[in-house]
Amino acid sequence: MERLKQKLIIEQLDKKIDKFKTLENIETPSEGWTCSIRTAVRMSLRQLGQRLNISAQGAKTIEKREKDGSLTLKGLIEIGKALDMKFVYGFIPKTGSIEKMVQNKATEVANEIVLRTSKSMSLEDQEVSDDRLKQAIKDRTDEILYKMPRYLWD
Repeated sequence: MERLKQKLIIEQLDKKIDKFKTLENIETPSEGWTCSIRTAVRMSLRQLGQRLNISAQGAKTIEKREKDGSLTLKGLIEIGKALDMKFVYGFIPKTGSIEKMVQNKATEVANEIVLRTSKSMSLEDQEVSDDRLKQAIKDRTDEILYKMPRYLWD
């Protein structure tokens, strides 16, 4: 039952993440989104500051902090409201999906476990064939995927 719940959670997250994939290649403007949008709509720093209840210098500092990546999510949400926009954020797995990310990690861990065992066996003159090794890695991967042990991410 727990495995089915975990699988459902991953599937639901993958569906949500799918919507972000079209944004994967969008580049942040060199001056940051806040400055670029503010400039595009011809809003002054003073006007942005008023909307945020801070000074023009404070607004400039916020733009600088966004550009260097030190602005908080809360700050970005507030800026979005001040610009009459909605701030959104998310993660896009490099593998394309969380399911694939977990699959890859499980295979990697299974490889380590099986090859470590295989090495011990070869030292004891009990070598295993390549086909048997591949099957053992597949079986161990399936077991790891089924159990989703915490050590998967160690």
